[in-house]
Amino acid sequence: MSSSPWEPATLRRVFVVGVGMTKFVKPGAENSRDYPDLAEEAGKKALADAQIPYSAVDQACVGYVFGDSTCGQRAIYHSLGMTGIPIINVNNNCATGSTALFMARQLIQGGVAECVLALGFEKMSKGSLGIKFSDRTIPTDKHVDLLINKYGLSAHPVAPQMFGYAGKEHMEKYGTKIEHFAKIGWKNHKHSVNNPYSQFQDEYSLDEVMASKEVFDFLTILQCCPTSDGAAAAILASEAFVHKYGLQSKAVEILAQEMMTDLPSSFEEKSIIKMVGFDMSKEAARKCYEKSGLTPNDIDVIELHDCFSTNELLTYEALGLCPEGQGATLVDRGDNTYGGKWVINPSGGLISKGHPLGATGGHSCS
Repeated sequence: MSSSPWEPATLRRVFVVGVGMTKFVKPGAENSRDYPDLAEEAGKKALADAQIPYSAVDQACVGYVFGDSTCGQRAIYHSLGMTGIPIINVNNNCATGSTALFMARQLIQGGVAECVLALGFEKMSKGSLGIKFSDRTIPTDKHVDLLINKYGLSAHPVAPQMFGYAGKEHMEKYGTKIEHFAKIGWKNHKHSVNNPYSQFQDEYSLDEVMASKEVFDFLTILQCCPTSDGAAAAILASEAFVHKYGLQSKAVEILAQEMMTDLPSSFEEKSIIKMVGFDMSKEAARKCYEKSGLTPNDIDVIELHDCFSTNELLTYEALGLCPEGQGATLVDRGDNTYGGKWVINPSGGLISKGHPLGATGGHSCS
């Protein structure tokens, strides 16, 4: 019996037709709310923006990191509806919100669904992130081993040490100064002044950024993202759905989206810059440029993951905005803010807008 090879799938176009988000707030603040209330606000805003009922949604991908296994269902059932659709819970640490969006896009792109809700929320604890389960292997144990072998490990929270030492490695290798990282914190706080959804909306001088409370080495608190409560949502739809509901005027096409995991170089080259994700970011960007047919010169506005000011500078180089080692030059030229080549993190970025893990990757759509 002969058989024909599989025909390559025809991938469909995917559009964002509605978005919504809450204000990001400090955990435990007077205006903080429980996750169902956060999800309800973001979800209803997205549906209202799309001008469609929840009954038109085929599936939902719901991202969160901290919570029990069916928080996604609880967040949706009593706020948006109980229509029997598949609700998929997503947990991918800081990439959780963007992973929910990634899954939602694939469902439509592959012809499985016509309209999907991508929802992310988080209700966090105060202070730095820590280990929740001490009776099993720590997922970042290999990362920590590399850090210990190159620079050692102190009693400070691990994440600031990783990204602080990535910045130190960049300074040792390329001559970058601590002022370049501080300028990024200064810029992001300045941008957040005009964002009503931002956790912080205060502007600081560069001296104030550099003199603020030390978190680790040269990384001060105004260069580090806070923990946050918040939610963000996006409604994704196929081209046929867009036409059916007359959404052409508001539909924004997703031209390219990539998700990468670590490559061997993350651990084999004994580089903290590589360990915190430089190469996978660079490869994801390359694939997006290739699929979209665009280059960095075609882009005006960029939202990127600035968990620490050091990571923002490293990401400039990973995205190809400048050659490797020249992120400081880009900062000095002012090419990361208004009046420069790009406006990077106009929202204030994670540093000022906040970082509710499950919502972070989806806020850019909102």
